[in-house]
Amino acid sequence: MTPAHLELFPEAVRAGCRLIEERLEQYTQFPAGCPERLRDAIRYSLLAPGKRLRPLLVLAAAETCGGSVEAALPAACAVEMIHTYSLIHDDLPAMDDDDLRRGQATCHIQFDEATAILAGDALIPLAFEILARDCTPAEVAARCVLELSRAAGASQLVGGQVDDLQSQFCSPDQQRLEQIHYRKTAAMLAVSLKLGAITAGAAESELDCLEKFGKQLGLAFQIADDLLDLRGDPVKMGKRTRKDQDRGKMTYPVVIGVEASQKLASSLVETGCRHLQPFGLRAEPLRALARFVIERTK
Repeated sequence: MTPAHLELFPEAVRAGCRLIEERLEQYTQFPAGCPERLRDAIRYSLLAPGKRLRPLLVLAAAETCGGSVEAALPAACAVEMIHTYSLIHDDLPAMDDDDLRRGQATCHIQFDEATAILAGDALIPLAFEILARDCTPAEVAARCVLELSRAAGASQLVGGQVDDLQSQFCSPDQQRLEQIHYRKTAAMLAVSLKLGAITAGAAESELDCLEKFGKQLGLAFQIADDLLDLRGDPVKMGKRTRKDQDRGKMTYPVVIGVEASQKLASSLVETGCRHLQPFGLRAEPLRALARFVIERTK
């Protein structure tokens, strides 16, 4: 399925998204041995119409660094698989307890809790299998595995989720909030950019610029998400709104207010885009994605 927001982007980004959808479809044609119910649950969640922001960042970063979309596609799909596993698990009753995701029933509602857990579990090794097998040369594959495993691990994505759960009904604390989302949200956006650059054979200085851009973009994305949860249209967003407030979660509008949150998100994107200056016009798709992050309505 093709995300409905693609008209906002240059043709290169739109074409990349179509390639991502096609490759995800191919990667989920499992060989004999995968139970049908597990396959259906994986495909149900992974192929649902999402923003595909993270894999698009992989492809855009690869092209920005002079690489090819084809070489970056395995890494793009691997990132989306890790992201989707995290959504499946975050939606479970023991975590955020959501019943709607990407405009459809969450995986545990559509199937059952055990199947949802196992579908998420299966996406993790599949992501690393794809990196190890399809990213070339071997040195690039190894670096991609290392970077993605770090970003998705206990000190980044998973650790940020733990701290986010533990911050419910805590006193507002902007520094703690930033620490949570630099890991839970920004780490995965930053690693998406790094993976694309790695597949392109980018220099370490280029990786550094993209990582700095990704961290600013990731925090802006989270602020935009918090604002949409407060005032967004649940039909457009494909998920419940105002759930963070109802659960006593620490969010940017709660901690610093709505107007200050809007200004901070714009400032973060502006600051982040400065790190793209060395790439000149080649980074225009990344700038378009950055604008989308704070202008989106879902």
